[in-house]
Amino acid sequence: MMRRWIGAAVVVMWCLSGGAAMGEDKPAKVKVDSKVNINEASKGELAKLAGVGPGGAQKIIEYREAHGPFKRAQDLEKVDGIGKSVIEKNAGRITVK
Repeated sequence: MMRRWIGAAVVVMWCLSGGAAMGEDKPAKVKVDSKVNINEASKGELAKLAGVGPGGAQKIIEYREAHGPFKRAQDLEKVDGIGKSVIEKNAGRITVK
């Protein structure tokens, strides 16, 4: 009798913790945009970079309009409010074309 209760408890715990997928499809992984060209990206695209919000994206656009295209990703440090940490967080995602 005790074995039955323990077995039932184990099955209930297994089901509550997720158990088998029971035929349900797992959600598809969304691919993150791999590269952002900081010389052509829109405000929305720039805001997708880690550490860059809508205000920072606007500052990047204003800077490139005033000073011309960026020559390298590290040039983002010249934009007010964009520091080295933003460049480090987005290493490999920022491109300059």
